[in-house]
Amino acid sequence: MDHDRPAGRGVSVTVSTPSVDPSALQPLVEPAADLDRDEVARYSRHLIVPDVGVTGQKRLKNAKVLCIGAGGLGSPVLLYLAAAGVGTLGIVEFDEVDMSNLQRQVIHGRSDVGRAKGESARDSINAINEHVDVRLHPTRLDSGNAVALFEQYDLIVDGTDNFATRYLVNDAAVLAGKPYVWGSIFRFEGQVSVFWENAPGGRGLNYRDLYPEAPPPGMVPSCAEGGVLGVLPGTVGTIMATEAIKLITGIGEPLLGRLMIYDALAMSFRTVTLRRDPCRVPVTELIDYDVFCGVVPDNAAAAADAAITPGELRRMLDEGRDVEVIDVREPVEWDIVRIDGARLVPKGRILSGEALAELPQNRPIVLYCKTGVRSAEALAVLTRAGFSDATHLRGGVLAWAQQIDPSLPVY
Repeated sequence: MDHDRPAGRGVSVTVSTPSVDPSALQPLVEPAADLDRDEVARYSRHLIVPDVGVTGQKRLKNAKVLCIGAGGLGSPVLLYLAAAGVGTLGIVEFDEVDMSNLQRQVIHGRSDVGRAKGESARDSINAINEHVDVRLHPTRLDSGNAVALFEQYDLIVDGTDNFATRYLVNDAAVLAGKPYVWGSIFRFEGQVSVFWENAPGGRGLNYRDLYPEAPPPGMVPSCAEGGVLGVLPGTVGTIMATEAIKLITGIGEPLLGRLMIYDALAMSFRTVTLRRDPCRVPVTELIDYDVFCGVVPDNAAAAADAAITPGELRRMLDEGRDVEVIDVREPVEWDIVRIDGARLVPKGRILSGEALAELPQNRPIVLYCKTGVRSAEALAVLTRAGFSDATHLRGGVLAWAQQIDPSLPVY
């Protein structure tokens, strides 16, 4: 998942504990008609909590929650909402379970590798609570389907890992009139908030109040590039599930207008108070979010046309051509796997211009990273700097391992 840091207009830190005003928040969902004998036994620890009770449990039973993603954050959210008795859980997920997911995506198991994540998540949910109606949406969320999909649910939970989808979720939730719980994780830090444009009492905020603009492409690494502590999604996702339950039942004080920041290394929590951005333009329609976020920078897109395949690089090396192979990943990734004969020059040093004097201009240069995204960005910088005989490896070291040397580990 991408890492977000509090930045943007209207953000200030508070050290006070917010007072709970029960009248300010009404339950999202009306109670179901009844609970059967099995449900009373199953949810008995909820029923004896005064703030939840029978009525609160009936609201959970009647609730429809849509979770965007069944990955690191979606795993604990879905498992705990299912266990808590949320009657309908929708899952937007089109990806398949990968071995690298198992370090943190606890809703999936070893036998699920290669399966559709939505189907794997559904089976895990059914194993916990057969009363839950699991609705799979195995499609990529986009501007054409988001609003209509959101309108089918009471609450949205956003566990996505990229800025384009986050802005899409925000804007679609605004247009559909739905609140949503948002979370983000990166390495040792997590963040959670609740966004609800139409919240009662004039408390409405949305994601654009926190981040009016997306960060420049490549500035914020994803979890696939920067990594994440395996247990971190459990902490953050459980908090997200807690916020969902509070909104459904109308109890407590949600993180509406507040951003919670968790530092696992320091074992600390702090909150940032959010205020409406007075310069924010109202959301009236969905847009092209890849363009808005610059998912692929124009220069990187042009550089992608100069990519070579692993087979072509293999032939260059076998022919003994005097080619400089540059690994633009980070040192920790270099330690995992590398292409023999390559030299490590992290992308940041190239983008800053610091490393340009170290690179040869009298022979071909081939850049590579994990998948080809970072090397394309670095290549764009080299091209502008006058390196006319530079290219990069399409698919990165993962493609090299798959097509040239299957004995290499992948991550």
